[in-house]
Amino acid sequence: MNRIVSVAALALVLIVGAGFWLSQSRTAVTGPEIALPGAASAQESTSEAVSVIEMIEGDVNAPVEVIEYASYTCPHCAHFFEDVFSLLKKDYIDTGKVKFVYREVYFDKYGMWASMIARCEPSKFFGITDLVFKGQAEWVRAGSDAAIAGELRKIGLLAGISNEQLDSCLTDEAKLRALVGWYQENATRDQIDSAPSFMINGEKYSNMSYKDFSRVLDEKLAE
Repeated sequence: MNRIVSVAALALVLIVGAGFWLSQSRTAVTGPEIALPGAASAQESTSEAVSVIEMIEGDVNAPVEVIEYASYTCPHCAHFFEDVFSLLKKDYIDTGKVKFVYREVYFDKYGMWASMIARCEPSKFFGITDLVFKGQAEWVRAGSDAAIAGELRKIGLLAGISNEQLDSCLTDEAKLRALVGWYQENATRDQIDSAPSFMINGEKYSNMSYKDFSRVLDEKLAE
């Protein structure tokens, strides 16, 4: 399980570096756009006077709230999203039993860059997140910063986001600062020290199999 590191010391590096590499690393993508499943509901909080959207799947009034804290560079997070989340979505989220909230944590600048890509078009957030995790083994090993940024930009283009929109999103220094502050506030309040971690109706849980997750949800639903 990956341990979360403090991003305070990395904040300036992320802010200065991300816009440059991501804006300089355009990758042309040919072929049809991928139709992405899923849509994020929007709930806003503020950090440093810039709104940060909570990415939500399911009924916002569902009896059980699950908040996942995950990093785009975390292999365990990728495994959960690919193997467990799909079952949770089918059995609990789409049936109105669970409100699912996804919150990013930042191990490194690459996870931050992936977050900026995913958040470029909120309605496509969960679909882009799926693509990022499915391609994690490839893009995280692309090599240089420029190569990794180029692979992430390719994911955005495949999702139907234009180069111009990507440029705007990936050079938004105010949003980048807001996301760092938002992450630190959430992780401190909920005492998040590893990923993936979960808050289920306010109670903290570590990574679980679908069987264990289902058991916890059923217990919460019966309360």
